[in-house]
Amino acid sequence: MLTEIAHAAKRHWGYPEAWIREWRDALTITPELIRDQHVYVALHAGEIAGFYGLIGGGAELALEHLWVLPVRIGQGVGRALFERSLEMAATLGADRVAIEADPNAEGFYLHLGAERIGCVARTVAGVERVLPKLVIAIKS
Repeated sequence: MLTEIAHAAKRHWGYPEAWIREWRDALTITPELIRDQHVYVALHAGEIAGFYGLIGGGAELALEHLWVLPVRIGQGVGRALFERSLEMAATLGADRVAIEADPNAEGFYLHLGAERIGCVARTVAGVERVLPKLVIAIKS
């Protein structure tokens, strides 16, 4: 179900299917990923509406996944997941969370307090994309 949500959320932005196929491994949520990351879901009426995954350790964790079922976008699920991920990062001893964001999601993260610290170039299906690198400090 988490893999389906990740794929559906990525498709929501209108990316070509060739890109979705190339991202298949990155968007596949395996039992090992769940075991090795801090993965949590949001429920709406008993159904999974979205999830996040934090990786790393120490002072900085990375928000590796934050996906919301497209029918739940705009209903506060993403905000709740993001805020919960920051609470979890604080519990794990981090003082900041790094995010390599999809360009479509940058505004969401900036609105919630993240700062852009740079960018990174990634190639997908032969097309170079520039992804924003963001960070958010954990408030004590």
